[in-house]
Amino acid sequence: MYPTPTPTPALAPLPLAAYRAAVALDEPFRPDAGHGPDGRSADLVREALGLLGDDPAAARVGLLPDTAERVDDAAARRLLRAVLTVRDPGPLPTGTTRVLDALLAGERLAHDITDAASLPTVHDTLPRTAYRAADRTALWQGDLTTLGADAVVNAANSALLGCFRPMHPCIDNALHSAAGPRLRDDCHAVMSLQGHPEPTGTAKITRGHHLPARYVLHTVGPIVDGPVLPQHRQALAASYRACLDLAAEVGGIRSLAFCGISTGVFGYPKAPAARIALDTVAEWLDRHPGRLDRVIFNVYADDDRAAYVQALTEGTQPR
Repeated sequence: MYPTPTPTPALAPLPLAAYRAAVALDEPFRPDAGHGPDGRSADLVREALGLLGDDPAAARVGLLPDTAERVDDAAARRLLRAVLTVRDPGPLPTGTTRVLDALLAGERLAHDITDAASLPTVHDTLPRTAYRAADRTALWQGDLTTLGADAVVNAANSALLGCFRPMHPCIDNALHSAAGPRLRDDCHAVMSLQGHPEPTGTAKITRGHHLPARYVLHTVGPIVDGPVLPQHRQALAASYRACLDLAAEVGGIRSLAFCGISTGVFGYPKAPAARIALDTVAEWLDRHPGRLDRVIFNVYADDDRAAYVQALTEGTQPR
């Protein structure tokens, strides 16, 4: 008879105190664009592509010396995004940071930013709900990269470096693309200090850089490939609690917006995930009265919204 193997102990996540200074968490983000080049967005895109032409990432997406001049403005912007998506963390070619800062700052100004404080509460939009945190939470269907909350939550993978698939429609890709390459550099700094992949159900925090949100919380939710098991439910609730606990450690965070953790490519069914999110947030707010002014549940697609509305109008039922 073979002996029962000893389970491998889970590696401990790195605490905030061990990486806070490494990512300059408490310093305001100051882009290097005050003396940046003037010009239209399309000109900045092509200038950035030219500067990145000899970067190893350029070859991975087929960027040739004359490619930027042969494609239209929209294709050039997609090509730049692809280069930055597949690019490893590390210093950019000289002058590239200045150009990217000017470009990303201009793109942020071109978008309508939604003020988190202006969002109606769940109680306002669904006054008959039985949800006990209805006056402290909001349900918002919109683009998380345009939300002016103090912090937003990113559904990350265990490498915590962002999505490396060009134009992939995940929130990890969207947030990193809008924030700029400094976000990946910060995540790399954190993970280098930690020395191992991010455990499921934990979280890290960085600045948001070019995002309207000052901070990004990165959490790894459970992967569901088959029926939802008790360990999946426990891990998903742990991700929500980890983000809330970590946000509470940073004094300036009063509003926090969650994406749908694990409900995309990680496969967690949306309806049960919504109920866990609602229950976990309500429990946390009850235990920490007054710590956060508003928690926002960001729903991007119609079926995401439907899952939350169903849960809210039925009340939060036992799982």
